[in-house]
Amino acid sequence: MLTLPAPAKINLFLNILGRRSDGYHELQTLFQLLDYGDELSFEVLPQSIIELHDETTGVPPDQNLIVKAAYRLQEATGCRQGARITLHKKLPAGGGLGGGSSDAATTLLALNALWRTGLSLNELATLGARLGADVPVFVLGKSAWAEGIGDKLQALELPEKWFVVLHPGCNVSTAAIFTHPELTRDKAAITVAAFFEQGAENACQGLVEKLYPPVAEAINWLEKHAANHSGTAQMTGTGACVFATLDSESSARKILADSPWSGFIAKGLNQSPVHALLPN
Repeated sequence: MLTLPAPAKINLFLNILGRRSDGYHELQTLFQLLDYGDELSFEVLPQSIIELHDETTGVPPDQNLIVKAAYRLQEATGCRQGARITLHKKLPAGGGLGGGSSDAATTLLALNALWRTGLSLNELATLGARLGADVPVFVLGKSAWAEGIGDKLQALELPEKWFVVLHPGCNVSTAAIFTHPELTRDKAAITVAAFFEQGAENACQGLVEKLYPPVAEAINWLEKHAANHSGTAQMTGTGACVFATLDSESSARKILADSPWSGFIAKGLNQSPVHALLPN
């Protein structure tokens, strides 16, 4: 039995530069990994079946990214072994925290090790990109600047800040936001240096606030409370979760304790803990 984390991510900003002919969007973002997330346990089976034990998400197994990742790895390598996978879910679905993508990435990493299929990290990332644009950053396991559709990654060392993450109690459909006619799709590109000098916004936030009033309410509340601790607040990804960036764990704990919404605190990571826990 092998048990591994599947860390969350937040987007420190999200810039949408344009829409491609295939429906995807050209974007810029900065992925910050967190020391909080789901957990998965893996047991190798001699037959090629994939069993998923998941009592929380309600997603049918054939639509679950964990199962899809396992079968993709079997197909790519010709592996005839299977796996029994148990998901311990902590991250909310539709929250913009990359939970499903991180679960898929941890599955690829774990089964590549347990099945001894021998794919490199870059090969696993390429395989993961076919499951979702956020999967490669979790496979490679480093906080990163991303461009393209989120698949062109440049690892960055970020200040290891503290974050309080709140869930406003609604789910936001990423597809609905990215296909919405009111989404701003013509932002000018920025450089890494410009972001660190002056920051940048989430291009989806205004539209999500308009369509989902609970998100706007949570951001307004968090902005006021974070300001008391010299912090800033914004939305991650296409929502629904919102977060405040803070300098101390005590500030994050105080804000979470006062919050009327569920949430968690986490420290930013530059490197995922998954790789260090993989068997040799």
